[in-house]
Parts: sequence; structure tokens; C-alpha cells
Amino acid sequence: MYKINDNYLKLPGSYLFSTIAKKVNAFTATNPDKKIIRLGIGDVTQPLSPSIIKRLHEAVDEMAARETFKGYAPDLGYEFLRSAIAKNDYEARGAKIGIDEIFISDGAKSDSGNIGDIFAKDNKIAVCDPVYPVYVDTNAMAGRTGDYDSANSRWTNVIYMPCLEENGFAPQLPEQVPDIIYLCFPNNPTGATITKDELQKWVDYALANNAVIIYDAAYEAYISEENVPHTIYECDGARKCAIEIRSFSKNAGFTGTRLGFTVVPKDIVCDGVMLNSLWARRHGTKFNGAPYIIQAAGAACYTPEGKQEIRELVGYYMQNAKTILEGLKEAGFTVSGGVNAPYIWLKTDGMTSWEFFDYLLNEANVVGTPGSGFGPAGEGYFRLTAFGTHENTVEAIDRIKKLRA
Repeated sequence: MYKINDNYLKLPGSYLFSTIAKKVNAFTATNPDKKIIRLGIGDVTQPLSPSIIKRLHEAVDEMAARETFKGYAPDLGYEFLRSAIAKNDYEARGAKIGIDEIFISDGAKSDSGNIGDIFAKDNKIAVCDPVYPVYVDTNAMAGRTGDYDSANSRWTNVIYMPCLEENGFAPQLPEQVPDIIYLCFPNNPTGATITKDELQKWVDYALANNAVIIYDAAYEAYISEENVPHTIYECDGARKCAIEIRSFSKNAGFTGTRLGFTVVPKDIVCDGVMLNSLWARRHGTKFNGAPYIIQAAGAACYTPEGKQEIRELVGYYMQNAKTILEGLKEAGFTVSGGVNAPYIWLKTDGMTSWEFFDYLLNEANVVGTPGSGFGPAGEGYFRLTAFGTHENTVEAIDRIKKLRA
């Protein structure tokens, strides 16, 4: 008789954003006349830029001619894209990353969940609290997190690193030493960042304790302050202990077209085995590559025109972030984020996170994300995103302000 992976049964409820969607759909069904403004899920609203669209059309035409048709992509991804990434995202920032250390995928979410395949089940993970749910949930599915303790909303075999207001929502080095450390900067959900000197401490800690860092840099394009690192490979020694995950979704609007990549330096070695070779084997065995037309569009992001268009797109969303941040402050909320990231993190003023969700939905018809959905330390907080249209963002903040009038 076959058996199921009963680790799935340990997961509490449904995926956070699935739960939100169900609640919003139920509200809409009973209130069809209400205009819902969604500032919850981090999905972009602006179209792909002209350079990207132009390259997409060209690549589609190439697929219609025998001479330029493409089938399966190379295991690591097309060299033209990996070379552009190596030059623009790493070499330009003083980081040496080879094109055979870059693996093209269909997005950061997939890689964040799949990277655990190359690690043994008995590795102990450390995560920020609050944290992007995928890191914890996928480790739970793999049987790496122990059991879920509903009394305190924690897994028994996970090291939680609280990100508290008094520390600028940045984690502290854990006293209990983990094997795998998940870091995300600029942070989702809090919008927090750390300086290069602070990130260097994490690299030094990982090297001293033979730990590996999984570094999610999906929001790198939103960094505006000079002392905030754009890649962990700006830190000395990071090539020996850090895997970096990137996305085209939030900088270039590829949420619907799907493109990302993971960097696994050959210097990361465990028991004489390069993690690069393990990820290459996993990648080649379980993934057939992002489509050629999407990778071609991704390479267009690195042209002079593409870079300028992406700066403008990021600027659009960061103007929304400024609108949210300043508007909530005017309304008397305690808020953070929104400077180096498209997320704004606010206190819920005595309500639980889900009570505040229902309050905003019912009274202002605005959708956000309850902080408790990101971990126990997120209780009492709420996340709004800057990825809406500017018009809807302004209207949403006006509605919220009226609730406080």
C-alpha cells in the first residue's frame, strides 16, 4: 500500500495568501458593489517595459523559423543571460561570480523551496521571525522542522531569530548554532535592511560555525541607501558559505512570465563535495529550463534601455511606498520599511493581525497581509505593499486616513 508524505499534514491551515484570497472572495460575494483595493500580495500591476516587450516579440518570431527555433534550454540557462547577470549584477559590484555558478530558473519562490533538496533532512534551519512563509513551509514538507506547536505558533525544530522594533526589525546572531540560515534583505515582510558591516557579521558567523546562508535578494533593485549591500558577495568570504537567490519578478515585472536565478559558488564545499555540483544535478534532473523567449526578455533588462526602464518602474512603486509610509504616519500609525523595499510594516494598535485585516477589509475595503501569517513575532503588525497602481494606492491611504479621523 502506498503512503503519503505525512509532513504535509503537520502544516497549519492553508498557505497564507490562499487564506487571504478566500476571505476576500467571500467578502466580494456578499458585497459585489464594493471596490476592493488590494495591497496585500506582492504582485506587480504595471506592464512590462517597451524593451522587454520588443525582445519578447522578436524571440517569439525566432521560434517560428527553423533557423532560429529553440527547444530545451541548457541546464544552467542560456549563456547570453548568465553572462549578462554575471557582468551587471556581480562584476559591477566588485563580486566575482562565474557564469557556471548561475542557474536560471522560473523564479525565486521555486528556488527558495527547492534548494532544500541538496541538504540532509537532519540539518537545523534558522529563520527570521517574521519571515516569508515559503522558507519554513517547504522545510516542514521535507520533514526538517519537527512538529508544529499551535500554542506558540512555532515549529519545534526551527531556530527563530526575532526581528523586533528595538533592533530595527533586523535579526540578531542566534545563540543556538544552525546548519542553514535563511536571510532576506531588503526584507519581506518588514522592509528592513542591514548595512554591509552587519551582513559581514553573518558571513563571519556562518564561516566560523560551518553553516550555509540562503540569501534571498529578490528586492535588491529597491535599495536606495548607499551603505546597504546589493549582494551578499560584497562581503569577504561569502563565496565559501552563501547561496544567493534572485528574481526578475519585482524589479522587471516578471510575476506572470516567471524568471529568476540562484547563485551557488563552487567554493562552498561540504565533506569534499561542492554544493554547486549537487544543485547542478538537481537542476538538470528536475527542471527543464525557463523558456527561451522569457530568458531573451530577461537579457533585455540588462541593456541600457532596459536598465533605464527598470529604474523608472522601481521608482513608480517606490513613489507608492512613500505615499503609504507618509500617509500612515500622518494618520498616527507606527510604521517602518518603504525606503529600501516596496513593503510597509505597521502596528495594528491593539488589534490582532487578523482582526486588523478584517477591519480594513470591512471598513475601508482595503486588503493587506496580517503580520502573524509571517511568524509569531509578526503578531500585532500588518504588511502593505507598494505594487498597486498609484491611483489605487492614493485612494487606499485616503480611505485608511478617514478611519482615523
